[in-house]
Amino acid sequence: MNAWFITATDTDAGKTFVTEGLLRAFSRAGYNSLGFKPVASGCELTEQGLRNEDALRLMAASSVKIAYEQVNPYAFEPAIAPHLAAEKSGKSIHLEQIVNNVRENSIKSDIVLVEGVGGWLVPLNATQTIADLAQQLGYPVILVVNMRLGCINHALLTVQSIAQSGLKLAGWIANTGSSVQTMAYLEENIVSLTQCINAPLLTVLPGLTLSDDKYNRHFTQIIHSLM
Repeated sequence: MNAWFITATDTDAGKTFVTEGLLRAFSRAGYNSLGFKPVASGCELTEQGLRNEDALRLMAASSVKIAYEQVNPYAFEPAIAPHLAAEKSGKSIHLEQIVNNVRENSIKSDIVLVEGVGGWLVPLNATQTIADLAQQLGYPVILVVNMRLGCINHALLTVQSIAQSGLKLAGWIANTGSSVQTMAYLEENIVSLTQCINAPLLTVLPGLTLSDDKYNRHFTQIIHSLM
């Protein structure tokens, strides 16, 4: 089994977009793939219970099918930081349960991707963060950098913290989104990050959609770099 932990410089940086794309690319390459979104806030109450859009996207992109509650065991309705959402819901997030769940279900797959929530140091409870979860899993980390003003500081602090956790940074992805039009000196910022981050730049993602052929080529490029 090959596994990676997907994190980002901040919230809405493109973690789900990247995780979903990688799952589909691995499946196209002939691997059994499975994605997890262990903790999610901002879930919608449905007849089946609380459901998170990102978790549902990962389920649809995974070739190995497991129950929703195994993909997203901690689902909270308030769209706030997960430790606060858990507190308001009268629950606690237990990392050992997440780790055991991921490991038990991972035996069914060749490829496992675990998507974090928010950024690298987002609290999950009173004493532990996303970094602690990643550390307990022990998977190499893929960092999604939201290319906008301030991203160099955010990216380098995250890279430093990943190293302090003793985890390998497998590579980083520059997610430009609409930054091609809005971020001044986008290419120069990417060059600066490339020079400062001691891990490969896996790809530069423009604002694409799942139906775009270029999207498939970007993620095929990434999995060739990872494997």
